[in-house]
Amino acid sequence: MIELDVQYASAAADLPSAEQLQQWVQAALTAAAYNEPAELTIRIVDEEEGQALNRDYRQRDYATNVLSFPFDEAIELPLNLLGDLVICAAVVSREAAQQEKAVSAHWAHLVVHGCLHLLGYDHMNDDDADTMENLEVAIMAALGFANPYPDELN
Repeated sequence: MIELDVQYASAAADLPSAEQLQQWVQAALTAAAYNEPAELTIRIVDEEEGQALNRDYRQRDYATNVLSFPFDEAIELPLNLLGDLVICAAVVSREAAQQEKAVSAHWAHLVVHGCLHLLGYDHMNDDDADTMENLEVAIMAALGFANPYPDELN
């Protein structure tokens, strides 16, 4: 079971509910065969905070859609901390419009994508990208959403 802490730090309208976020997180963890009790924080931010975090932690001075911060401290805690996801609401909305997809589908995809990063998946090379993207496509289908990578062969 995942304990999800949701922080709404955005003035945007039509943000996903904590229940939706919980469903998307659980789907990602289940598909990745992660069955341990854990805690995860999702912080939904506006562009200013998203840009500052991206600049400070990734040296890229613009707001991005999702940032993943895995918890990797070697300390004993009573609950496994997976880490934090920071999602910029304005970027999600803008990208959904540009990609001509439902905003809820894009939110779900970014939550799934971010969770997989917290579990150690990445897309730094072609093989890893294929593995991660194929898992994302399967999770999204299980959630009732279309392939988030329709222009790519999976």
